[in-house]
Amino acid sequence: MPFWVVGALTEHWGALWAKLLPINLPLSALMFVCPITAALMLVRQENKPAGVQAFLKRAFDYKRIQHKIWYAPIFLLMPAVMIVSYGIMRLFGLPLPAFQMPLGALPIFFLIFLIGGIGEEIGWSGYAIDPLQARWGALNASIMLGAVWASWHIVPFFQAHHTAQWVVWQCAGMLPMRVVIVWLYNNTGKSGLAAILFHAMINVSTFLYPNYGSSYDPFIAFIILAAVAATVTFLWGPATLARYRVAPLRGSAVRR
Repeated sequence: MPFWVVGALTEHWGALWAKLLPINLPLSALMFVCPITAALMLVRQENKPAGVQAFLKRAFDYKRIQHKIWYAPIFLLMPAVMIVSYGIMRLFGLPLPAFQMPLGALPIFFLIFLIGGIGEEIGWSGYAIDPLQARWGALNASIMLGAVWASWHIVPFFQAHHTAQWVVWQCAGMLPMRVVIVWLYNNTGKSGLAAILFHAMINVSTFLYPNYGSSYDPFIAFIILAAVAATVTFLWGPATLARYRVAPLRGSAVRR
């Protein structure tokens, strides 16, 4: 809530912020530090200070991703979703600027959103999702956590001057997004890094959309992401999102 208040009180700084970085982010977006802060407080209470250091290593646990094929969906799935979304908008004649991709901004965007991804996913994936999965199963846990994740963003979305319709569909899209994150997390040996990288790519892909994301339609993205999440759930199973139905998939292993 303090970050929401700061975002409301500093809306007039938006023009200055836009000059520094041409993306529509309110200062309340700095609340990405909250999940990691809460998780560290709880880990310290449960496991004493020694457990904090081990917990923080979840952000860089690349060794858990034993089968490198999983880097393909981690890095390429969200760009593919946005490209398909752009194609659909063009197909139906929806208003769009000329296709352009500010690739020069890619390293800056990735660094910024990687930091944000660490702040959020150390809490969401590193701490919260495993107990939820143990009790409710992977799909139900994903939807539950996705609902919290989406609700947590509602105020910043409005502070970024999006319409109510935009906010509704963006929040709806965050449910299948979370299903995909949990799918990647479970199939990479429960790697926090996998969740962090995919989270970063969600934001990078959105802001690389024409005009730095201003023409992005969350309703179309929701339809595509829902189809992706449904496919993943069917093929890998709702209980774990990690048991491939068709044939044993190299790398689909859940590490505890």
